[in-house]
Amino acid sequence: MTTQASLGHLLKHSRTVITSLQEPNGAYPASPSFSAYKGYCWFRDGSFIADGVSAAGEVESASRFFDWCAMVIMRYQDRIGHIIEAAHAGNPLPDEQMLPTRFTFDGSMGQDDWWDFQLDGYGTWLWALGQHALRHKLNIDVWKPAAQLTVDYLLSSWDRPCFDWWEEHREQQHISTLGCIAAGLQAAIEAGLVEGLQAQAAVLTYGDIKQKIIQEGTADFHLCKWIGNDSLDGSLSALIAPLRVIDPACDLAKGTIAALEQQLSVDFGVHRFLGDTFYGGGRWPLLSCFLGLAHVSTGNAQKARQYLDWAASTATESLELPEQVGNPLLAPERRQEWRDRWGEVATPLLWSHAMLLRLAVELGINVKETSS
Repeated sequence: MTTQASLGHLLKHSRTVITSLQEPNGAYPASPSFSAYKGYCWFRDGSFIADGVSAAGEVESASRFFDWCAMVIMRYQDRIGHIIEAAHAGNPLPDEQMLPTRFTFDGSMGQDDWWDFQLDGYGTWLWALGQHALRHKLNIDVWKPAAQLTVDYLLSSWDRPCFDWWEEHREQQHISTLGCIAAGLQAAIEAGLVEGLQAQAAVLTYGDIKQKIIQEGTADFHLCKWIGNDSLDGSLSALIAPLRVIDPACDLAKGTIAALEQQLSVDFGVHRFLGDTFYGGGRWPLLSCFLGLAHVSTGNAQKARQYLDWAASTATESLELPEQVGNPLLAPERRQEWRDRWGEVATPLLWSHAMLLRLAVELGINVKETSS
């Protein structure tokens, strides 16, 4: 899947698979058939999916996803109000009463047990919405009430420990989560989604989060997985690009990219983190695309293209991109237990397809044609 023509076909298919599987109300399934994901839409995954298709020119599809996000937020406005009131009173609600990371397609919370309390998705939807509106010069009024409610939710709770992107370690403050929240607040400000005192509060909180990341979330000249820990996570490159929380030209960005390449990248396939045992701990195409985006932002398009080509090479014969691939695995002895629990690796994963589109766009590849 590395030739120009075959990459073009894959990119075209990526657009098709995302838009064809989107629900009529705008929700994106994480993966249509994978047992643990089936029937659910994540704010985080969905926001990065929407950003990918928005950049690829699928304006209506992305807008419908943001309509879905707004619908969900407004559906739970009373719950959000209670969360905010409790936080301001100094008696924050327990994790189980916070907003979940994923919802059923109709906007319900669902009945399945999950590692639910995650804040990153609520920052990510604000960021993706702001990018979408600015990219296509759209009127944002229809999304403002939900966006402003989301900002208040994040302002009240941004510094709470919660599960990370991978639904692990609820006791930690994760740098990728803080980065998503910061990017969301910044986007809300720049897109005019917040005004007056709320905008002022968003500016101040954005500064506080940036300071926390720089002062407490770094070690050895790179970003860290969580505060008080000096290890790495493949999601950290997102703070450089596309989120742009960390200036691509600064030494911290360069140090983070270098550390990720040294510790987590194998032949341009990126692991989530050392010690990962999920399905044996394989390499994730979407993380390769994030690292590729970071390289584009620093001016290294040649290296970024190598990450794009590797991600494309993981496609199946039917042009479906998986969540992860093996060879090598960090913990091969743990792969079978996940197969027994949930079946084979999620394929297609819409987030993988979206990140391939997003990186291709940044590299100047025409994603609308059958050849690149």
